[in-house]
Amino acid sequence: MSLFWQVDFPALLAAGLASGLCALLGNFLVLRRESLLGDAIAHAVLPGIVGGFMLAGALAASAMLAGALAAALIAAGAIEVVRRLGRIEPGAAMGAVFTVMFAAGVFMLEQAAARNLHIDADCVLYGQLEDILWLDAPDIWALPREVWTLAGVFAAAAAAVLLLAKEIRLAVFDPAFAAALGFRPGLIHLGFVLFVAAAAIASFEAVGSILVIAMLICPPAAARLMTDNYRTQILLSTALGIGSAFAGYGLAGFAPALLGASWSLNAAGCIAVVSGLAVAAAALSGPRRFSFAGAAASLDRG
Repeated sequence: MSLFWQVDFPALLAAGLASGLCALLGNFLVLRRESLLGDAIAHAVLPGIVGGFMLAGALAASAMLAGALAAALIAAGAIEVVRRLGRIEPGAAMGAVFTVMFAAGVFMLEQAAARNLHIDADCVLYGQLEDILWLDAPDIWALPREVWTLAGVFAAAAAAVLLLAKEIRLAVFDPAFAAALGFRPGLIHLGFVLFVAAAAIASFEAVGSILVIAMLICPPAAARLMTDNYRTQILLSTALGIGSAFAGYGLAGFAPALLGASWSLNAAGCIAVVSGLAVAAAALSGPRRFSFAGAAASLDRG
């Protein structure tokens, strides 16, 4: 079995699943103009992840997921309390809450390191894509745990989006009308908050928080600049997320060698950069830009 299947394939699979998952969920945050909420959740779940790790004493997925979900709920509640009691706009409330919770998570990381527990800031920020190996390839059941976890969350999120398509669409575009029809847009929104938290914890160990935040925002934003069609945006953003993962991983692997450099590039960071370049390309060449340019030219001629 070639080294590609043992070393590169599982890392590519994990990166593609994490990027596609975050891009899929990020659509609904972008459409609701709550992109900062994804950033807030990705930061706010850190103390829950570290707390679950410290209680379990090991990388126990169930304990860390429970901690992350609890932290996400606390963050969502705290944001609402600060917004209402402080009478400030939601963005400021999110910024205040996720900053405090992320700082608490970093403090807990330092305490975990002091207790000689195997978790560090680099793993949380950048992930460990390069360490995801499929040593027993081609035995599919021997795929790394991170791949199975990401695949499970991705499948659950995709199933929810497909089965609740009508309810989700109403809750996103017209929550008042959805409530009048008997749906519960608040409950749907809470479900997405929990899915984003689950995506964050499933992705943290593999790709880190930087890539989670980038993929929750960049592919959906790029797709939004390229189309006004709801279904097309969802499919396009997911494809952009997965494509960015493959392109970024290839950039990290081959760019230093092509340049004859002795240094290396972090795969998760390169994937985030590629997704940012996709947004820039969409902003420069998307149909909305051409429509705006055409309208401006018509006004000038008139």
